[in-house]
Amino acid sequence: MGVDALVRKVLEDVGIRKERYDLQWASAAEAPRFVQLITGFTERMKELGPLGEAEGLSKEEIKERLEKALAVVSDQKVRVSFGNASKAVRKDAVWTPEHIDEVVTTKMAKTLDKALA
Repeated sequence: MGVDALVRKVLEDVGIRKERYDLQWASAAEAPRFVQLITGFTERMKELGPLGEAEGLSKEEIKERLEKALAVVSDQKVRVSFGNASKAVRKDAVWTPEHIDEVVTTKMAKTLDKALA
């Protein structure tokens, strides 16, 4: 769940709509759920249109922003900061998506700001 929060945060910070990313779990025994998840996600992407369209960005700008996002999540300091945020989540033992988002956002704010600069 922590990775999910980090990816959404980085995408939002580089100007890509967080609705373009979704992480859901389905076991091999949940074929109907899998179909439902994929169908719903596909419909949302069709509503948003091609990558960059809903964001008002050109293909070149999208490429630059995605490269920046990849550089950010590959940065060693960001990865260490994420490890520390993950430890804090485990220590708190509160597993709601809202709490995890809050911890990732607050614990990683300075590191992400520096990496995005």
